[in-house]
Amino acid sequence: MSPTTDRTGLEGGVGRIPIMDVQPVVDGGRFPASCVEGETITVGANAFREGHDAMGVHAVLLGPDGAEQRVPLASVNPGLDLWEAEVRPDRIGHWSFRVEAFSAPYESWAHTAEVKIPAGIDVDLVCAEGAKVLARVLTEVEDGTRPRTDAPVVQAALDSLRAPGLPAAARVAPALAADLRALLALRPLREGVTVAGPYRLIVHRRRALYGSWYEFFPRSEGARFDPEQGWVSGTLRTAARSLERIARMGFDVAYLTPIHPIGTTFRKGRNNTLDPRPGDPGSPYAIGSPDGGHEAIHPDLGTLEDFDTFVGRARELGLEVALDIALQCSPDHPWVREHPEWFTVRADGTIAYAENPPKKYQDIYPLSFESDYEGLYAAIRDLLEHWVAHGVTLFRIDNPHTKPVRFWEELLAEFDEKHPEVVFLAEAFTRPTMMHTLGKVGYHQSYTYFTWRETAADLREYLEELVEAAPYMRPSFWPTTHDILTPFMTSGGRRAFALRAILAATLVPTWGIYSGYELVEDVPRPGAQEQIDNEKYEYRPRDFTGALTDGTSLEPLLSDLNRIRREHPALQTLRTIRFHETDDEQVLAFSKHLDAAASGTGALDTVLVISLTAHDRDAWTTVHLDLLALGLDPEEPVAFEVEDLLTGERFTWGPDPYVILSATDRPAHVLRIIHPEES
Repeated sequence: MSPTTDRTGLEGGVGRIPIMDVQPVVDGGRFPASCVEGETITVGANAFREGHDAMGVHAVLLGPDGAEQRVPLASVNPGLDLWEAEVRPDRIGHWSFRVEAFSAPYESWAHTAEVKIPAGIDVDLVCAEGAKVLARVLTEVEDGTRPRTDAPVVQAALDSLRAPGLPAAARVAPALAADLRALLALRPLREGVTVAGPYRLIVHRRRALYGSWYEFFPRSEGARFDPEQGWVSGTLRTAARSLERIARMGFDVAYLTPIHPIGTTFRKGRNNTLDPRPGDPGSPYAIGSPDGGHEAIHPDLGTLEDFDTFVGRARELGLEVALDIALQCSPDHPWVREHPEWFTVRADGTIAYAENPPKKYQDIYPLSFESDYEGLYAAIRDLLEHWVAHGVTLFRIDNPHTKPVRFWEELLAEFDEKHPEVVFLAEAFTRPTMMHTLGKVGYHQSYTYFTWRETAADLREYLEELVEAAPYMRPSFWPTTHDILTPFMTSGGRRAFALRAILAATLVPTWGIYSGYELVEDVPRPGAQEQIDNEKYEYRPRDFTGALTDGTSLEPLLSDLNRIRREHPALQTLRTIRFHETDDEQVLAFSKHLDAAASGTGALDTVLVISLTAHDRDAWTTVHLDLLALGLDPEEPVAFEVEDLLTGERFTWGPDPYVILSATDRPAHVLRIIHPEES
């Protein structure tokens, strides 16, 4: 680094060469940016200098082991001072990066020489100035800041510049030759070096970005009604039998709703009533009973040994286990008796139950962090450590926005240090500011507003917003959950369920479904956007085999979507999404493209999706494709082949294909571009 190095920022001003608006930087560096191992991210900055001399910009990445990687940035819009480069951090851990801008005296001289020498202007002066520049390069060889292997080609060029008997063009030719230029592009001569940064960058494992989740209530798997005993709960052992079907559909994550003991005080009955009938199991979110709290397993489900067996079977099938953590208690939770200071006491001496008027949750006590923050923090940390020790690698956190953000910032930082393999998903259907801040303080993934974004315009606008937030928030798309069933899903039947599955699985790298989605469970509870006979309050065994046999199940479609996602790395990315114009405002067209290096397959990978967004109409429309976004050269012959990954059909298209979509049997094309080298 040059001894004249300046440092930008609040302490150093703008520096010798201004560097502005560095990316990816979150809130001016207050929070670290993040990505996953092997993910392509763009480092960029606005950098400029006075006058017309040449300059350069580098990004310098510092890995967890202290090793540096230097990457040149390119000017992507000459005249507007934006410099960018793509980088791919290759291992998890805490990284940092800085941006260095500098004057490039060799490039400035080379430009002058290319203009003046052919015109015969100031030949001797130009050669002398070039010799002075190259002499500085040799000085760096001598002082050890440049490898000795650079010396021969530089010395030869310097000798030529100092040979006045040669014709002018011959004198400068070695100093402008490709070999020297390549050498000085790799290791430029720099002066006035100015540094912005360092900025923090956390690199997570790939599951933090990419995965397919399948949610289910283990008590329903294998539950049965006995005429004499009434309902008999399913167990972790019977639930383990379902893992093979989940894995066969191509899901990566088996996500369990809470498995803990359930309280009996104010237990909810079916459809959220306050009059439970004998045998009603209660909501698994009313956690805690004399049998234990968050570290215990409901006796009906089995034992901790059964849970370990469940996790082991999941791993055999290539599945990870996610556990739903709801930081709240039933009135019967041991914490209520042992730590009353962890709850809010009302003026009449009773503990406040959860409510979101007009909704009331008399069976749930929220936690309060005001009286004993340290004690409650330790208890929550310990219960999470307990489940990590038993093989849980992902946590879906229920309502994290009802807890102090400070708490999550501290807890997630501790787990990042101790258990970087553990991924946290925020179930925060809440205000945008809170949702985004949870991502900034360490949540790896977040539920989103996808469930309510229905039109092509809404989806495009929302995805562009999510891409902007990609340095700190990764979306997870769910068409429905056990809490949410939108009017769109209740009005369109199978067509709506198929359409929204295709969009969720292809728009973002992480998506999920709630058990029963494949059966098109779409009947709402009157007055609520959730299912009737909600599984939160009763057992719900399902006949998946029968539906598959009679052809009514969506399992084949879900399996195809997950297979396509696995086979095409482009669908495992978020940042590369590009939208294409259509003549029908209800048709959404988008693509994702990876070059051969980024795809990891040694070949280009481009997926183009053209989809309906309404379930009650067909479409005949022209799509206007951005060929560059598809990895195609607009200057080459414009006909190219595409293959529909859902049907296997092949088509020959141009830049403006005419597309016919049917809400009943072809709601979308999911296409791979067959690049010329594959033909």
